[in-house]
Order: sequence, then structure tokens, then C-alpha cells
Amino acid sequence: MFTLVNKTMDAMFYEQSLINKMEIAMYNYLLFDLDGTLTDSGAGIINSVLYALKKFDIEVKDQAQLYAFIGPPLVESFQTFYHFSPEQAFQAVCYYREYFSEKGIFENKVISGIEALLDELNRSGKKLVVATSKPEEYTIKILKHFNLISYFQFVAGATMDETRNSKTAVIAYALEHIGVVSKSEVVMIGDRKHDIEGAKNNHIDSIGVLFGYGDRKELEQAGADYIAENVEELKHLLKN
Repeated sequence: MFTLVNKTMDAMFYEQSLINKMEIAMYNYLLFDLDGTLTDSGAGIINSVLYALKKFDIEVKDQAQLYAFIGPPLVESFQTFYHFSPEQAFQAVCYYREYFSEKGIFENKVISGIEALLDELNRSGKKLVVATSKPEEYTIKILKHFNLISYFQFVAGATMDETRNSKTAVIAYALEHIGVVSKSEVVMIGDRKHDIEGAKNNHIDSIGVLFGYGDRKELEQAGADYIAENVEELKHLLKN
């Protein structure tokens, strides 16, 4: 069952608090992350990172360590994980895009059950939005490729020049364009801490999902309001 997390209350009041919060929360605007939430994009991202690192004569023996690149802004990841300078990180992103734009973008698949969920939510009157740190141009191309674009009212992504690349900035950009009256109507859904932190910075609720690339510890420490184990649990939470 999905769980409410990051609350400082006695255990005896935990269950009632969960019920009360769910009765109060009525999310009409649903912001979805892309990588690890709507699609399983791991192969394309990792292959693109490998391509970029080879340009710097860096060979990666354990490709599993590159899963950390899925979700966060790429410039930040190259600096964090390989200690690149800002100039090197920007160049690495340019190399990354050489591979990604031609091949990596399609080394991808829709997460099982997601399209049915989007269809159901759409038909129930929910307003669906994509909010991703992936460049908007690539995001729209991916959504069209998988026939998902029609489910979304708006697509908010990063800019190619990296002037808008943090999840906080992307969520703020989305909120500006969808006509939200009250932020209590909005929830961000994603699989990494950046999704949760971006939601908190914009004063909206968040749902962490465990079918992507983050784990429970990461999402709890980031302060997710809810955590859903799988797509079915996410559906029950969003329809409550």
C-alpha cells in the first residue's frame, strides 16, 4: 500500500493522519516526471553518457554507476560524478546530445501500465502536465513517438542552453502556464529526489514512485508526501 512519509507524529495517530490528508487533498493538476516515471529511458541515457565520457578518454567498467545520471540535470551530474569543470560539463552535454538525438532518444520504452493510467486520469477530468529536466524538444519528440502527447495539457522541460534545467525551475515554469488557482490542487510525481525537492521549493505536494530509478530512502529523505510502490498504487492514490 502507498505510504505517507516525513511526518513527525506519534505512531498511534499515523493511520488517522493518512486518512485525513487523503480526504483533504484533491489533486486536479498532476505533474509527471518523464525518465523513470513515464518511460524507462535507462539504456538510451547510459549509452549517451558512455559516448560522452569516451570523448574525454574515460572508460566506465561498471555501467550500473551511471544510473545516477537518470533524472538530474546532466551538467550537474558530470560535475558531481566526474568532477568536470563547468566548461567541461557543458561540452560533455554537447557530446551526449550527439548520440542521444540520433539513437539514445529511442532506446526507451513506456513503463507498463502508465498509458492506461494516463488515459483513465485524462477521462476523469484531471489536468496532466509533464515536468522534466530533459530538454523540452526531446521530451515532445519522445511523447509523440510513444503516442502519449495527447494526454498532456502542457509539456514543461529544460532549455537546450541549460538556462532552465533544475526541477525547481521547470516546475515553476509549468505552474506559470497551466492556470493553477490553488497550489493545493497540484502534485508532482517522480522517481528521484530532485522531483521531490523541486515540488517542495514550489510549495506543492509530491508523490515519489519506486518503479523508477530512485529508492525509498532517497525519496523519504527528500521529503516526499507519499510514496507509491507501483503504478497500481499510484492510480489508487491519484483517484482517491
